[in-house]
Amino acid sequence: MTVIPDLPPVRHWHLFCRVIDNFGDIGVCWRLARQLRQQHGQQVTLWVDDLVSFYALCPALDINQAEQQQQGIIIRHWTEDFAQLSPQQTGDVVIEAFACELPARYIAAMAQRRQAACWINLEYLSAEDWVPGFHLSQSPVHNMSKTFFFPGFVAGTGGLLYEPELALLSQHMAQPLARQAFLAEFGLAETLAGCALQISLFAYENPALEGLLDALAAHPQSVHLLVPAGRISAGLDAWLGEVTAAGNTYRRASLNISVMPFMSQQRYDQLLAMCDLNFVRGEESFVRAQMLGKPMLWHIYRQEDDAHLLKLDAFLQHYLHGTKRFESGDKPSLSSLLITAFRHWNQAPLAAPLNGSDTHADWAEVLQQLPLWQAHSQAWQQQLLALGDLASNLVHYATDRV
Repeated sequence: MTVIPDLPPVRHWHLFCRVIDNFGDIGVCWRLARQLRQQHGQQVTLWVDDLVSFYALCPALDINQAEQQQQGIIIRHWTEDFAQLSPQQTGDVVIEAFACELPARYIAAMAQRRQAACWINLEYLSAEDWVPGFHLSQSPVHNMSKTFFFPGFVAGTGGLLYEPELALLSQHMAQPLARQAFLAEFGLAETLAGCALQISLFAYENPALEGLLDALAAHPQSVHLLVPAGRISAGLDAWLGEVTAAGNTYRRASLNISVMPFMSQQRYDQLLAMCDLNFVRGEESFVRAQMLGKPMLWHIYRQEDDAHLLKLDAFLQHYLHGTKRFESGDKPSLSSLLITAFRHWNQAPLAAPLNGSDTHADWAEVLQQLPLWQAHSQAWQQQLLALGDLASNLVHYATDRV
C-alpha cells in the first residue's frame, strides 16, 4: 500500500455512487476510493447501485455479493430496499457523488450520530466561471449541514484526481520495451510499437470520425490507432467496411487500427501514458489524459439544449490560455487549430466561430503541431498540479470537521 508521511487521523468514509450512464460515475468513485485508502490510509466503504458496470472496471468483483472487500475497500451493493442502519454504522465522512441522493434511512441514522458527520456533495466537473463561487458552499439538511465540493481547473476549486504514481507511469510507458510489452498483453504485434505516432481513441458515436480516419490514413508517417471497444466501434466498422474484433489490427495506407477490449483502469492509464495523442470522452478519461500531461481531444457528453457546448467553451478558455508561448510565427496558431478541432469533434455549431476558426479540423496541421501541443500539455499539467489533488483536498477539508 502506498502511503504518504504524516497521515491524517483515520476516519471511516462512506462514498455513494449511482451509475447513471457509461462508466464515468463509477470510474471517478473507484479511483477516489482507492486513493483515500492507499495514499491517505482512510477506511472506505463504497456503496454502488450497479455492480455489473463496476465489474467492467474491477474484474475481481463478485457481482452476486451484497458486501465484499476489494483492494482494502469495502464494497456494498446499494439497493432500493436500503436496510436500517444504526448511527454507528454510518460514516464519519459521507460523500454523495455527482448529486446522487442518500437513502432516507441512511440520512435518518446519520442525523442521530453523537458527532456530526462531514457530509459532502461531490459535484460534476465544470470549468464555468460560477464554480469557484459555489465551491464549499453549505446547505442545511435535517439539522445537518451539507458541503458542495467542486472539482475544477482553477484556484478556489477542489482540483482533480491525481496519484503520484502517474509521473512514474509516464516515464515508464515512454520506453519502447514497455510499449512492446503492453501491446503483447493484448495479443498485438510488438512491431506496432515502432509506429511514428501512437493515438488512442475512446469516444461516443461521432460523425466526425470518418474525416479523422481519412486524415490518419493519409499521414506521411505510420500511425497506430488503438481503439478500446465501445460506442465508437460501429463507426469504425463502417469506415473499414468490415466487422472488427478485439485483438485484431486493420491496415489502411499509413493507418494501423488495433481494436482492444474494454480494459481495467490500470491498463487504460498505461494506454494513455503510451500514446502521443488521446481522444477521450466524458469526465474520467478526460481528466486522466490531462493529469498525465498528454495532448488530448475531448468528446464531451451531450446534454439537452446543447448545454454541454457552454461547458466545452468554458474549458477551452482555460485550457488554451497561455498557448502563445508554444507557438511559431510561421504556422497557424495552436490555439485556433485546437479550438476548431475540439468544436468540430463535438459537432459544435460554428455560426460564430471562436477566434475566426474554420468549420472543419485540419487534422494534418494538428498532427504537425503535436510537439508544441505536448509542451503545452505538460505546462497545463503543472498548472493543475499546483491546485493540489482532489483526494488530498477532500481529506484536508474533512479532517478539521470530524
